[in-house]
Amino acid sequence: METNEHNVHQLASDGKTITLVGTAHVSRESADLVKDTIHRERPDTVCLELCQARYQAMRDRGAWQNTNLLTVIREKKASLLLLNMVLAYFQKKIGKRLGVKPGEEMIQAIEAADLVGAEICLADRDVRVTLSRAWRKIGLWPKVKLFFQLVTSFGQIDSIKEEDIEEMKKKDVLEALLSEIGESFPQVRRVLIDERDRYLAHKIRSAPGHRIVAVVGAGHVPGIERFWGQAVDIHELDQIPKRRGFTRYLKWAVPGIILILIVLGFFSAGAETGKHMVKYWILANGVLAGMGAGAAFAHPLTVFAAILASPLTSLNPMIAAGWVAGIVEVIVRRPKVKDFETLPEDISSLKGFWRNKITRVLMVVVFTNIGSALGAFVAIPFMLKVLS
Repeated sequence: METNEHNVHQLASDGKTITLVGTAHVSRESADLVKDTIHRERPDTVCLELCQARYQAMRDRGAWQNTNLLTVIREKKASLLLLNMVLAYFQKKIGKRLGVKPGEEMIQAIEAADLVGAEICLADRDVRVTLSRAWRKIGLWPKVKLFFQLVTSFGQIDSIKEEDIEEMKKKDVLEALLSEIGESFPQVRRVLIDERDRYLAHKIRSAPGHRIVAVVGAGHVPGIERFWGQAVDIHELDQIPKRRGFTRYLKWAVPGIILILIVLGFFSAGAETGKHMVKYWILANGVLAGMGAGAAFAHPLTVFAAILASPLTSLNPMIAAGWVAGIVEVIVRRPKVKDFETLPEDISSLKGFWRNKITRVLMVVVFTNIGSALGAFVAIPFMLKVLS
């Protein structure tokens, strides 16, 4: 049942009264609506569409300074962290055009909850789990398409006007930023929207207290209402799925094929043919990995490290050329405290992404890995041609 304006809804569960507020994440009106609703309802609990990581980032603006880049690279989280920053870039860019801080409605909700003495309940799934599940759901080619769709969307932000916000209120911020991608990749939409609808419904329904105000993106409201009375396996939604069998075997199959080709070259076509095959393998891997690092404006020593590492790391699925390049970039560039301090502002512009040493390291890792992967596939046809 809807009450007040069309963005405020009333739900009930086990004697609890839940006021569900649907917001646009870059709307001044939404921020005011959230604050007014909490002051009016004076709830026991305020549920937020935030996970612990995003909540901590709002509470502690200096949280970035505790980021250990070497740990991020070793734990294979550079791509996820960079993707998270790209999404933050979209949100900041939209908010800047409208004169509103991104997530202002969540900040207002936190402050209003503190004023009325309400407990805060974080109702959203960890953003790293969400992005990991979405990433695992798609194959290599869709990932490349996804990347380029994100890049081409950069130029569309400047055309967003304040009157477009009413349309954005119908969508969650991730859905709004990735609306075209959602059409191209329904499996990604299921993770970003549908799964989170179920997750949010469960968390809000099980929140402590009798009077609850829940603040979520307006795009989640229909889904939360749809899943409201249904049982939800929260444990399953919190799991990062294992890599699909094909992907798991492919990372070992490609090095195996390369080694077999080289052995065949030496033993069936002669040492000269084998040397040519090794040369093509080294050149394709090294050059494209180096170009990837160069595209991220890596230090010359980092580019050199990428060129040297890629032909070897491509034969070992347990190590990636991007990790080597990223570690070298960290050692050579030595990101400083000021890079962490300026990070929130730097990621509000494309120039800032390349200027800031933190985001540059992440881009070095990702771009070098992309170049190295392309190098492996480019080398195989040349090697087969030499062998034949």
